[in-house]
Amino acid sequence: MAVKTARKQEPQLLIAIIVVVAIILIAVFYFIAKRNSIIASRNRVDESWSGIDVQLKRRHDLVPNLVETVKGYAAHESEVFEKTSKARADAMSAQSVADTSKAESQLSGALADLRAVAENYPTLRATENFQQLSRNLSELEDEIQASRRIYNSNVQSYNTDIQQFPGSIVANAGNFTDREFFEIEDASERQPVAVSFDK
Repeated sequence: MAVKTARKQEPQLLIAIIVVVAIILIAVFYFIAKRNSIIASRNRVDESWSGIDVQLKRRHDLVPNLVETVKGYAAHESEVFEKTSKARADAMSAQSVADTSKAESQLSGALADLRAVAENYPTLRATENFQQLSRNLSELEDEIQASRRIYNSNVQSYNTDIQQFPGSIVANAGNFTDREFFEIEDASERQPVAVSFDK
């Protein structure tokens, strides 16, 4: 009788072992798949940051030419030139995303001041060199904005992936941390639009 009971329990024990092993294997495969997904997401963030970095370096290279062109017509505006040069140096030396965001915002403000100075000199604005530099700068700023949107979208996806359960468990085990968004604050975008009905 005891032998019959033991024989009946053997298949049940075997089934229980198979179920436990299957659950463990599913959990291991899920963990591996989720970790690989998070790594791919993190790599997309890094790749999109490198795209921003390239555009920022091109912008930084263009600034001295623009300053020199304006300086030739408005040498007495030394404060604007110094502010622009310092903002460029700060932007080039920024290391983190937050520092880069702050430095690039300051550089955008300095470039807006430089453009305002150029507006006072119609002969400067008419030169082909200034027009080409201004066009290049505008194109670069558009490219930076497009790259920034891609980067921030990838950061949002990555951060969501590592914060939501069960990805958060995998992220904690793999020491994956949140990434910062990249924002360039342009003071002119915050100003109210001037509306006038005077003729």
